Formats: sequence, C-alpha cells, structure tokens
Amino acid sequence: MKIDLTETNSSKINAAMVQARRDIGTPAIGMVLTLVIVTDEENAYDALKSANDASHEHPSRIVVVIKRASRSPRSRRDARLDAEIRVGADSGSGETVVLRLHGELVDHAQSVVLPLLLPDAPVVVWWPDGAPQDLAGDPLGTLGQRRISDTYSCEDPIRELSARGASYAPGDTDLSWTRITPWRSMLAAALDQQNLSVASATVEGEDENPSCELLAMWLADRLHVPVTRTLSSGPGLTAVRLSTKDGDIVLDRADGALATLCMPGQPDRAVALKRRDTAELLAEELRRLDPDNTYESALKFGVAKLQPSAAPAPAKAEAPAKPEAEPEAKPEAPKPTAKPSKKAANK
Repeated sequence: MKIDLTETNSSKINAAMVQARRDIGTPAIGMVLTLVIVTDEENAYDALKSANDASHEHPSRIVVVIKRASRSPRSRRDARLDAEIRVGADSGSGETVVLRLHGELVDHAQSVVLPLLLPDAPVVVWWPDGAPQDLAGDPLGTLGQRRISDTYSCEDPIRELSARGASYAPGDTDLSWTRITPWRSMLAAALDQQNLSVASATVEGEDENPSCELLAMWLADRLHVPVTRTLSSGPGLTAVRLSTKDGDIVLDRADGALATLCMPGQPDRAVALKRRDTAELLAEELRRLDPDNTYESALKFGVAKLQPSAAPAPAKAEAPAKPEAEPEAKPEAPKPTAKPSKKAANK
C-alpha cells in the first residue's frame, strides 16, 4: 500500500501509518530499529532498494530524507513537507516513509524525523553518499546510535579517511570497512593456523580505493609491521601478502569472486571471496549496534603512516621531465624581439 501526502507534517504522517497498518490487517509490526537514510533524488531509489532487502533480516522502519534544492529565493523561503508512505509488500519487512523537504525545512530535518522514530528502539543513520565529515556532529547524526557512511562514494576517498579519523565518534562506521570483513577473517584464520611472525605486509588494489587503505591500516595497527600499499587494475582489493621467515602467506583475488590462499608448507586453496552488494553490507552493519573499536583503532592509525607505494614512483620521476623541456624552448622566444631593438638603435 502506498499513500501520498502533500504539504503535511509529522503528526499526519504518523496517523496515516497507523491507519495503513489497520487497512492491511497488521496493526502491530515487529520492527527492531529505525533506519534513517539521508540522500538525494538521484540515489534514493538504489538506497531504498538496498534498505528494503536488508530489512528482511532486520525488520525496521525506514525513513528516507530527501532535501530538495530550491531554485528561487521565494521557494527557499517556503517550507513544505511532502511524504510517501509504504506499508506491506511495498516496504520490505517493515514500513517506509519517504520525506521530501523543501525550502527552509531543509535546515531543520531533525525536527521532522524525530517524531517518526520508533519508541524505545535503536536508530541507525545512513548516508549512501554525500556524508558530512563529522557524522556525530550532524543534526541528523545526533539521532543515531550508529552512523554509517561510505567513503568509496566520496570525490577524494583517501583524504576523507583522514578527516573521518580526526572527527571519529563511537558509533561511526564505513561500508568501505565492511567490505573487507571477509578478508580480515581469512587473514586472521591463516595466521592462527601458521603461528608465524610477520615481518612485513603488502596490500594490492585499485587506486583511490578506501577499502585497500583500511585493510593496510588494520594490518599495520595489529601486526606492528611496515605495510606497503601497491596498485593494481582491480577490481577492488586484489591481493594481500604477509612475509614471514618460512615464506609468504598470500591471499590473491584477481577476478573479484574467487581467491587463492597460499601458505607455506600447504597446498594452495580456492576460497569464495566475492564482492558483495550494498544490501549485504548494510545487513552486516545492522547486526551490531555497539561501537566498533577495531575500526576506530585502524582508522586512527592514519593513512600517512603506511609505507609509500612503489607503483606511483615512476610517475613522479617523469613529471619533472615535462617542465624541464619547456623552459629550454622559452629562452629562444625573446631573441627575435632583441634583434629589432638593435637595428632600431643603429638607425
């Protein structure tokens, strides 16, 4: 069931949801949390689809906040709230409210969302894109016990990681961190089996991929060894090598689906390590609502402490060659102007 409300308020939205549940014959729905999604029109469909898929594991009230940009001064002064309510088969295993905020109401989104939160239930705030640097300091972020962002969608993911480390608050997390959970589990299990001392490590993956940086920071923080970040064509994270005195432990995933685990003294093994979609990542994050101390420690370790990658070195060496060639041609330019000045003097 879908209900559209124009120029409404939070009280009318709550009343419409209660009536909608009665109309479909389910006045009580067992929802375990409120998921607040802060996004724009462009990304709202994909974010809502992922949240609906995740709600089959975590029945929840999904509140989508879409801030509509106003084009004229008059429309910016007019505050208006439009809502779309979805209950039943159209909203996964819970219920969904899509809020479109116009005008001055855009700056007061928290006052609109607050009456729509489930009583006595945890609140999770998710920014699929365009997350603020200080998640806990954002007005909507203050409503949540858990705050989820995705640095992979940022314009400069590596710089964003540094900013997130400086503004981290308990409850913050990142889907780029969630993507490497299978990698961390596999590497931890391999070290438990071998019981070897790691001397150094190498993380290989795409450029500007925050998951690669987070995995490298996690290894450096936990193993207290130098970790080098190298580049590959992807997709995503492609390989991790842990150097020990008995040989290298290598987890290599070249195709984004199937990986090969190589350990000293053991035959190579194929392990499933496919790239997961957003719904799976979101469902994993909703399983735990307490602060992730491991993520905090890895994030605060800092990207700057990683060993410089060997791959970008040639680019840095070639870059000065271009400016050196240009100045050689520039000194010849003034000569034609100097000759006419001498002739003019002889005349």
